[in-house]
Amino acid sequence: MSGRIDTGQATPVTSPAPSQVRRRGADWGLVRFIAQRIGGLLATLFVASLVVFGALYAAPGNPLTFLTHGRSLPPEGIAQLKAQYHLDDPLWLQYLRWLGGVLHGDFGTSIIYNQPVSDLLAARASNTVLLVAMAAVIVLVFGLVIGVFAGLKPGLVSRSTMGFATAIMAVPTFVAAVLLILVFAVNLGWFPVFGAGAPGPDAVYHMVLPALGLALASVAFVARLAQAAIRQELQADHVQTAISRGLPRRFIIQRHVIRNAAMPVLTVAGLTIAGLIAGSVVVEQVFQLGGFGQFLVSSVQQKDFPVVQAICLVYVGSFILLNTVIDILYSLLDPRVSLGRSSS
Repeated sequence: MSGRIDTGQATPVTSPAPSQVRRRGADWGLVRFIAQRIGGLLATLFVASLVVFGALYAAPGNPLTFLTHGRSLPPEGIAQLKAQYHLDDPLWLQYLRWLGGVLHGDFGTSIIYNQPVSDLLAARASNTVLLVAMAAVIVLVFGLVIGVFAGLKPGLVSRSTMGFATAIMAVPTFVAAVLLILVFAVNLGWFPVFGAGAPGPDAVYHMVLPALGLALASVAFVARLAQAAIRQELQADHVQTAISRGLPRRFIIQRHVIRNAAMPVLTVAGLTIAGLIAGSVVVEQVFQLGGFGQFLVSSVQQKDFPVVQAICLVYVGSFILLNTVIDILYSLLDPRVSLGRSSS
């Protein structure tokens, strides 16, 4: 016989608060969104590896021409070269061997230099990274400052600034690079014409003109985008309500206008910075910086398949990875993005 007394009352069951349910749903939606983005990243990288590997073999030319230095070799010598570089294997087997090496950090051996491609890229990576990093800083700082100023201070100066920015956007990167060399390197002598300089401050000094040439069009684009976002936020209902209530203008600008306009601007600015990776090829060739871009051009001319495949994959992978990181950061800053996409 049990000693428990039945009072006839049901035991209340506590249920989670609606706010907790919504929070759990938001967290799960965010996790699912990030997982989908990572899955999409891996799938895109796989497709990119197929395109990078196959496109080079579809191009005209033959690496044996450069392996033999234009000399005619007996069939035995040709067969030995093909076996050494696995050129006689089926294309799918060459791809699987190459992909397996890439997953382990091995991009193969350069046909021209007869050295590991990873070592050749490591020796040139710092120049490209420094160029893109300095150009990205220029884009963010000058683009946002010019755009915010033009958006908050309408008038002749603002219109003139944005008109000049529009003109800059129409100038191709290689033209801007050549003009910078003529003005600041040849005529004024403020900066060196070519080369990446010694590691350290000298490298930064040598990279000023290349970074400006790479960033000019993107600065103008981000400036116009920031101006449009600021103007749109100034016309928003909540901003007009805050103004009618007599709140200080500085408080309204900082708390409502800048804050709300920063999200789309920073997102597009991040995608623009990712585009600098591709533009660095032209700038490096003009300034002879000895980075990935210049090495890519020379390797394409020499049909150095392993080097071209490795650099193209690095470029494409960096672009895709940066876009994915920007998308994930955007969803973390504004969870409504991930929830909206998950529910669609």
